[in-house]
Amino acid sequence: MSNVIIFCAIVLVSANALQRLHDREFYEEKFIDHVKEHGIDFKFDGHEFIERLEVFASNWDMIEHHNKGGASFKMAPNAFTHMTWAEFQAHFNIGGANVPNLRRGDGSFYKSSGSNPSSVDWVSAGAVTNVKDQGQCGSCWSFSTTGSIEGAYEIKYGTLKSFSEQQLVDCDRIDSGCNGGWMDRAFGYVKRTGGLCTEEDYPYTSGKTTKAGTCQDTCTKDPKSVPQSYTDVTPGSVSDLESAAAKQPVAIAVAVNNAFQFYSSGVFDGNCGSQLNHGVLLVGYGTDSGSDFWKVKNSWGSSWGESGYIRISKGDDNLCHIMDAPSYPNL
Repeated sequence: MSNVIIFCAIVLVSANALQRLHDREFYEEKFIDHVKEHGIDFKFDGHEFIERLEVFASNWDMIEHHNKGGASFKMAPNAFTHMTWAEFQAHFNIGGANVPNLRRGDGSFYKSSGSNPSSVDWVSAGAVTNVKDQGQCGSCWSFSTTGSIEGAYEIKYGTLKSFSEQQLVDCDRIDSGCNGGWMDRAFGYVKRTGGLCTEEDYPYTSGKTTKAGTCQDTCTKDPKSVPQSYTDVTPGSVSDLESAAAKQPVAIAVAVNNAFQFYSSGVFDGNCGSQLNHGVLLVGYGTDSGSDFWKVKNSWGSSWGESGYIRISKGDDNLCHIMDAPSYPNL
């Protein structure tokens, strides 16, 4: 307790100079609650504590300004409020990604064959596992891959299984473990290796180590999880992506930026990144108060966004480049 009192005294001097929406005591109280709530382990020297408080206060003010601006989506403080955008990027190892030339898995792009349903939700249909957390590992591609296979598996066999991201991180040598990968390549790995193990049999561990582990051959692979092929969806087509999402959950890549860090609820229509840098799972689409959206499952834990999900505005503008590189496995 004495350490906390000492650091608070140091912070009071620095925070006094900040021109903020609230007084210094407000930010100090909120920040200390934040540290406790999320179990954040700082070194707790006075300099770092002051820096973290200043970042926290800046983010808090930005969130308040945004929510007063009338946007269709809300932001909220979360487990990452003490991080700058650069630190958040480093935390999840978010980086730019070029779409590999290997796209067009079955030789042609998928196209819609007719009219599409007005809405689709594979979560409520029971074809989506609980939201997972990639932690400090750039393994988003593996979660997008397992999510699309999990959905296809449930739709075909009637059983929802949670498959192992760690197997992909450790064993898929074409992709790069915690340093990124691509879903189409991962589908190819699963086909070559004879299937995925379950999450229970090969649990995820890279979230804390930020590194891939040694590939384990002792888990039991499910041969029914093997994609016979994969299909890429026509880039930039709303109708084709709707049609694909009506068939099953779809692996997609998006271009995220700092607006995603504090997304809380609503249909996201803000600024996005300019380059694909994050693999996620498209689990449906719909309309909310006249705003069309894509429903997307993320891998940043269930405390982020709408219990781990985000709804992104759906339209020909291709917000967040969501329609640039969709694909799905054919079991």
